[in-house]
Amino acid sequence: MRIQLDDAIALRSWSRTDRDALAIQANDRRVWINLRDRFPHPYSLDDADRFIASAAQMDPQRFLAIEVGGAVAGGVGYTLHDDVARVAAEVSYWLGVAFWGKGIVTKALCGLTRHTFSMHPGLRRLYAVPFCSNPASARVLEKAGYRREAVLRQSVIKDGVVLDQWIYAMLRDEASLDSAGA
Repeated sequence: MRIQLDDAIALRSWSRTDRDALAIQANDRRVWINLRDRFPHPYSLDDADRFIASAAQMDPQRFLAIEVGGAVAGGVGYTLHDDVARVAAEVSYWLGVAFWGKGIVTKALCGLTRHTFSMHPGLRRLYAVPFCSNPASARVLEKAGYRREAVLRQSVIKDGVVLDQWIYAMLRDEASLDSAGA
């Protein structure tokens, strides 16, 4: 699968050939500190192999590589829910430090949002829960059209520190589902 977002940026399926680039981009404490603990640190080639194998087994593909100028820059994805929460999915994203501050994740999140809603007609809502210690992630969500709904006080612990989280969401009827923009 490949979703071309502009001349340089694409979302695509992960490949075994991405293992070295994935491990290099992911093995940075500045990336890890803003993510859940299931994202390992340090990030090894074995971690890359396990992740790529897991992503490849998903049908439909729910975790995609962010490619910039032909190079792996990071990843985006979504997690579907079941039972009463089956109308919602959680989006997630990360980017290697060398690519920060260039609007790449905002474009990637816009593309993922369109793709996710188009793949799952029953979804009503996409959401993200960034740490309040990560205002850059909140800006990404806001630029992509997500709205801040709440603060989840003292809801997580990362690196031994209890943190608040924001909850941001986009409803299907708020999303721009055409292929333009981002």
